[in-house]
Amino acid sequence: MRITTQYGCSAIFLSVMALSAAGQTLPAASSSVQGQLPAPAAAMAAQPGTSTAPVTHAVEQLRSFSEADVKFNLGDLIDLLRDRRHEGWVLAAYPDPKTGHPLIGAGFSLDLPAREHPQRDPLNPHPFVEPSSAELWQAAGLDAERLKTILDQYDQRLAAWGTKRFRKKIKTLTPQITGEEATRLLRVSALQAVYNARGYCRDFDGLTPSQQMALSQLVYQMGVNLQEFSQFLDLMNSDSAMSDAGAAPPLRNDLAHDEQYWKTVQQSLIQSQWARLYRVRAASVIAMLDPQYADEPGAALRRLSPLLPPPVARRHRGRSAASRRLVSGSGRSSKGRASSAARGAKSHPQRKRKA
Repeated sequence: MRITTQYGCSAIFLSVMALSAAGQTLPAASSSVQGQLPAPAAAMAAQPGTSTAPVTHAVEQLRSFSEADVKFNLGDLIDLLRDRRHEGWVLAAYPDPKTGHPLIGAGFSLDLPAREHPQRDPLNPHPFVEPSSAELWQAAGLDAERLKTILDQYDQRLAAWGTKRFRKKIKTLTPQITGEEATRLLRVSALQAVYNARGYCRDFDGLTPSQQMALSQLVYQMGVNLQEFSQFLDLMNSDSAMSDAGAAPPLRNDLAHDEQYWKTVQQSLIQSQWARLYRVRAASVIAMLDPQYADEPGAALRRLSPLLPPPVARRHRGRSAASRRLVSGSGRSSKGRASSAARGAKSHPQRKRKA
């Protein structure tokens, strides 16, 4: 992940409003990406030889997602996350620069085990789902044996080349998946992030479209480590704890438009090590928490820019272990996942959120 040394307000604004066309060509968003995940039978039919392993509960939870569950356009979130300036877009397995674990597509992890992620907030009934890479691969309708083949080839290459040489060869690797398949993997990862965002925020349904997208991007970047951002999460949930849970929707939705409250929430992220290390990404996400972001995204970024910490110069050699970790305002560490700046969250007033 790249850390740039010079940023101005205009540079941040341009990074938000434009998508890079360099590198591997990004596939155009298709109708298969916009709706629900393909039903198991349809997914298997599209992939001859696909494994018929039993569908797990986590996969079923992701497949049950409906776009009516959120206020923003899911396709917009997917486009942001596959912006090659951030996660990248590589159609063959390649090593994570820090962990050496295999990634593919827009940073999809290929060898994560399923993990326990208990809900520790007694006032939030929404659970978390942390399926394995193999389960997410299955949810995307891809063949389990194909995943095994890709991992075997990755292990051989890593043993022969080592991490540094392997990463130098990224642009020359022969594709192991198609662009459409990479988009499907990204989509299930995005759905997991949206699902888990509800677990971090009790009043997720009361947020504005851009605020919902911002929190979903944070979950995508941080994964389970977002729980280390205790100050931010306490603030996110403080108003919902003080408000009447039975209040009418207009009254509860007013909380999403309280400018002073959201300035405090933003400040908790601005003070984090994540914002210092990944200033442009942080700026784009934090700006989306502004209640006025949908009306004036550029103005939201300009208001935020002077508050951000100075950029951290990238060190190529001798970088300490501490500088490789993302530390929350409370001083605890959190490994961040990259994400792109917001191109804009689209509100859908005709959609009614589920009770």
